[in-house]
Amino acid sequence: MNHTISKSLYEKACKLMPGGVNSPVRSGKAVGFSPLFIKSGSGCRITDEDDNVYIDYVGSWGPLILGHSNPEVVAAIAGVLDRGTSYGIPTRIEVEMAQKVVEMVPSIEMVRMVNSGTEAAMSAIRLARGYTGRKKIVKFNGCYHGHGDSLLVKSGSGLMTFGIPGTPGVPDEIVRHTLSLPYNDLEAVRGAMNEVGKEVAGIIVEPVAANMGVVAPAPGFLEGLRQICTEYGALLIFDEVITGFRLGPGGAQKYFGIAPDLTCLGKIIGGGLPVGAYGGKKDIMDHIAPCGDIYQAGTLSGNPLAMSAGLAMLGVLSRGEIYEQIERQNAYLCEGLKEAAAAAGVPVTLNRVGSLGCAFFTHGPVTDLESAAKSDTQAYALFFQEMVERGVYFAPSQFEAFFVGAAHTTRDLDLTIEAASDALRVVKRKCSPDL
Repeated sequence: MNHTISKSLYEKACKLMPGGVNSPVRSGKAVGFSPLFIKSGSGCRITDEDDNVYIDYVGSWGPLILGHSNPEVVAAIAGVLDRGTSYGIPTRIEVEMAQKVVEMVPSIEMVRMVNSGTEAAMSAIRLARGYTGRKKIVKFNGCYHGHGDSLLVKSGSGLMTFGIPGTPGVPDEIVRHTLSLPYNDLEAVRGAMNEVGKEVAGIIVEPVAANMGVVAPAPGFLEGLRQICTEYGALLIFDEVITGFRLGPGGAQKYFGIAPDLTCLGKIIGGGLPVGAYGGKKDIMDHIAPCGDIYQAGTLSGNPLAMSAGLAMLGVLSRGEIYEQIERQNAYLCEGLKEAAAAAGVPVTLNRVGSLGCAFFTHGPVTDLESAAKSDTQAYALFFQEMVERGVYFAPSQFEAFFVGAAHTTRDLDLTIEAASDALRVVKRKCSPDL
C-alpha cells in the first residue's frame, strides 16, 4: 500500500507535537511503523489520507461498539449542534444521561460526569481517600487507570509498550502511597492487607485487565477482592472505562455478579466523544461537592454533545440485542486466528472475554503481567505491519486489546483470518519464533 501522505503528515507532525502524536501508542514506534493518518470511518472500516481502507479492530480504543459514524449517534449529535456546544450550566440531557447510567449499572446510585477515563479514576481515588480518611491505594501490575500521578506504577499498556516502569515527573511522595500487586494473585492482596489494610482507602482494578492485552480475572479473584474490601473497610473500585457497556448492558460487574463501591466509566458513554464518569453508592457520592467537602469540578463535564452521543449509544445498548452477536463474532475470530497461527507454526495465545480479545505472541497461558511480558514483541510488530498491508488494522502494540463490534460481519472476520494466515506465514519465515 502507498502511505506517502501519511508519512508526509507524520514528518510535519513531529516538528509540532512530541513524537508527532497526541497519545504515545499512536506513534507506531513499538511496531516499527510510521503511523497512519485517518480521514474517515464508516461501520467497521477506516480510510487513511492515502485512501487506503482497513477493517478496524481498534474502534477508537473501544467506544465505537456500534461502528464508526453510527447513524443514531451521528443524528443525536447533529440534533444539538445548532443549539450550542457547551454552556457550563446544567442541561436536561445531563439528567437523562445520569438516569440511564443509574438504570443500567447495578451498583451506581449516583453518578458524576467528567471528561475522560483518567479524570474518572483520579476522582474516584480522591473520593475513596476523602471518604475513608486513608491514604494508601492498591492497584495491580499491568492495569492502567489513566495517567494520574498516583496510578502510574506498573500500569501496563502504553508504559509496557515503551518499556517504562513508571514516569519521571511523579514524586516519590505520591507513589509511595500506591501498592501495585500481581493481578489474579489473591494471596498477595491478603498479605498486603494484613500488613497495611487499615491504611488502605481502596482497591482499584480493571475487572478484566485490558491494558496488558486481555487477561480475564481468575475464578474467585473479584469475589475475593470484594470480601477483603468489606473486611478492612476499604472501597472496591472497578475501572470499567473499557469493560463498561462493552461486556453487557451492566458492564463487567453484572457480567461477573460483583458489586463494587465505586465504578469508573468512559469511552462508550460518549459514543466516541470525550467523556468519563464515576459513580457508586449514594452515601459515598454525597461526599462530593457541593453536597460534601471533597472537591471535583469540570467546565465541560456533561457537555451536550457528549451527553447526546452517549445517550443515543446507551439507548441502543440497553436493549441488549448486540451482545450475544459480538461475543459470538469474537469467538469466531479468535478461533480462526488460533487455527491460522497453528497452521503457520507460530506460538500465539488467544485470550478473549466477551467482545475483547488479544493475540499474545507467546506460549500460553497469559494470566498476569509477568506472563504477558514474555510475548515476542518483534514478532507482533511484523504481524501488525503485514496485516496493515493486507487492509486490517489492529492496535500498534502487543499489549493492547482488539475490539469486535456490531459493524463487523462474518465476511469481515473471514477476510481478517485470511489476511492473518498470510501474515503469520511471513512472521514464521522472517522471525522463526520459538518462544
